Amino acid sequence: MSGDFDIEPIPGLPEVPPPGERILWQGKPEWRDLARHAFHADKIAAYFALLVTLRFVLAVRGGQSVTQALASYGLLLAAGCAAVTVIVGFAYLSARSTVYTLTNKRIAMRFGIALPLTVNLPLSQVERADLARRGGGTGDVSVGIMPGQRIAYLVLWPHARAWHINSPQPSFRSVRDVGAVAGLLGEALAELHAHDSKSIVRVRLVNENAEPSGTFVQPSLEAAE
Repeated sequence: MSGDFDIEPIPGLPEVPPPGERILWQGKPEWRDLARHAFHADKIAAYFALLVTLRFVLAVRGGQSVTQALASYGLLLAAGCAAVTVIVGFAYLSARSTVYTLTNKRIAMRFGIALPLTVNLPLSQVERADLARRGGGTGDVSVGIMPGQRIAYLVLWPHARAWHINSPQPSFRSVRDVGAVAGLLGEALAELHAHDSKSIVRVRLVNENAEPSGTFVQPSLEAAE
């Protein structure tokens, strides 16, 4: 993991890839999708809307006029709007400062608003790849790391699979054409393990909540003999 840097020879990478390493894909999160699925801005907005509506209805039923009820809970509504605005703004800045890179040798993730960091994960340490597809062609590609390897969840967030705190899974979050990205990753893993007869790399299809559905994009990407 490299720290703060000012100059990138290639956007998203702190150094030029060595000979034999090819960039297969680069991209970044779609900020609206990231705000909804990583920062849960829609759920927070719904919570404040429900809270204000319930209190408003109870106040009117309790004898307050509509004007009084609006005056009483206008501050709560304003606080909710401010909270959602801050969250959406943070998601936008997070997406703007992020660059995902897939090469035939590694996964690189450059992120960080105030302190940019780059996480490099060799494909040789990837055990499996999971695809979460959502409407509009966006979704997440998460990778499971082989036992003995670990990256802190808080370092990765929000670029990690949700709720997998004890075994963090680095993720390309809210990327466009997610199926094509997963396909490139699957091909890179298959090529990397092509000469290992004991290697099996799985690419699984998961549902919108990133929980396994039991349906495989491919049952396995087995090494060619």
